[in-house]
Amino acid sequence: MQTLHFSNKKCSKILGIPSFGLTLVLLVCLASPISSCTEQENGALLQFLAELSQDGGLAASWRNGTDCCKWEGITCRQDGTVTAVLLPSKGLEGHISQSLGILIGLQYLNLSGNSLSGGLPLELLSSSSITTLDVSFNRLNRTLQELPSSTPGPLQVLNISSNLFAGQFPSTTWKTMENLIAINASNNSFTGQIPTQFCSTSPSLALLDLCFNKFSGSIPPGLGDCSKLREFRAGYNNLSGTLPDELFNATSLEHLSFPNNGLHGAIDGTNIANLRNLVVLDLGRNNFSGKISDYIGQLKRLEEFHLGNNNMSGELPSSLSNCTNLIIVDLKSNNLSGELTKVNFSNLPNLKTLDLWLNSFTGTVPESLYSCSNLTALRLSSNNLHGQLSSRIGNLKYLSFLSLGTTSGGSACQRMT
Repeated sequence: MQTLHFSNKKCSKILGIPSFGLTLVLLVCLASPISSCTEQENGALLQFLAELSQDGGLAASWRNGTDCCKWEGITCRQDGTVTAVLLPSKGLEGHISQSLGILIGLQYLNLSGNSLSGGLPLELLSSSSITTLDVSFNRLNRTLQELPSSTPGPLQVLNISSNLFAGQFPSTTWKTMENLIAINASNNSFTGQIPTQFCSTSPSLALLDLCFNKFSGSIPPGLGDCSKLREFRAGYNNLSGTLPDELFNATSLEHLSFPNNGLHGAIDGTNIANLRNLVVLDLGRNNFSGKISDYIGQLKRLEEFHLGNNNMSGELPSSLSNCTNLIIVDLKSNNLSGELTKVNFSNLPNLKTLDLWLNSFTGTVPESLYSCSNLTALRLSSNNLHGQLSSRIGNLKYLSFLSLGTTSGGSACQRMT
């Protein structure tokens, strides 16, 4: 079986694959095979080896006439059936042979972290046995082929991130993948609209990562049907339009991030309140406008709140104090105003980063802020704050970055130890 690990890290180009880190806690602990693998499976693996231009030294282990269950990276059942091909970061180059589709008992295929090129064989996506397919961090290109209509396969985890795939997500492909739990297609060059039928065809989908692509159009309302969706990342694309109301029906969401797109409109407070399981909300670098709703205070699990580089206005709601698990608050470069003293920062003991740069806040630095003893970065510059700092600033023993200047120049920033 595979274990899905969901992290709280934001979309980032160095996705260490990420977010659902395919921890293949698999079958490595299986008993040693009693029977040797079949001649057909032996031949299929040797064909895969033959199509590599660099085999990373596999040839020393993969020798014809020997039991392939004893080869490097191969795991078998006791009856000799190959169940896993695990060859991450082996220095492999060349194409992925379609012969791997002949391995009728293959459940886990991990070829991540190599330099494989060409396309992803249709035989692997349509396999009747593979449950986990990880080809991330390679040089695979071309488009994903349309899958023929057939009996739904058992694929649960698909990781094709950090490759060179282009073109659209083929719409028929997902109709035959009703068992999918996690899809990571981040850091590619996919274009077109985000498919609408992910959750109608894969009702157990828990993670969808589409960051760093070239998707355009609006966010499909149908994603609101994803009753088990916990992480949805689509930052660094070309998305436009507003957040569809239906999206907020996905009440299991813990991580929702769409940074660096062209989304706009107001963020409806009552809708946001539906997502009470949210840990990370990242809507930075878009064109959102309007006020931050008082309903934000109902997100009691929220740890990261990113709305920087938008057109938000109005005051910070006092209810932000109710989000007692907050670690990062990034609201820089907006049109926010009012006094910061409305927020009782002493209720935020875990706060490490507060970035309110380039807004229109007035008044003094709130006394309650000095109670955030874990604060490491504080940027309040380019606002209209006045007055003196309290001697209690000495309580912020972990503070390493402080910016309080009235201009946006770099000279306003001080490093603190």
